[in-house]
Amino acid sequence: MESAVKLSNRKCVVVWGALILLTATTIRVSFIELGFLNIVAALGIAFVKSSLVVLYFMHLRYESRAFQLMVLLTLAILAIFIGFIFFDIVYRYVT
Repeated sequence: MESAVKLSNRKCVVVWGALILLTATTIRVSFIELGFLNIVAALGIAFVKSSLVVLYFMHLRYESRAFQLMVLLTLAILAIFIGFIFFDIVYRYVT
């Protein structure tokens, strides 16, 4: 059996701080009228936040490189599909 990887408290606090900062950034960007770029910014920030959670709190960082790429690619594809849903909704109401 493999031994479990233990994250240091400092690393956990740094990742948590980054997540809080990214959440504050998401809130601030939502008040700025960027048009189409609001969706892009929200999805980009959500992708970074989900990557941090998966990498550190779900210990993906300590898995093999192939497994890491597979999971991160899946998250990126999910973000793209959600973006396509937003495009569809916008074009239904615009036309």
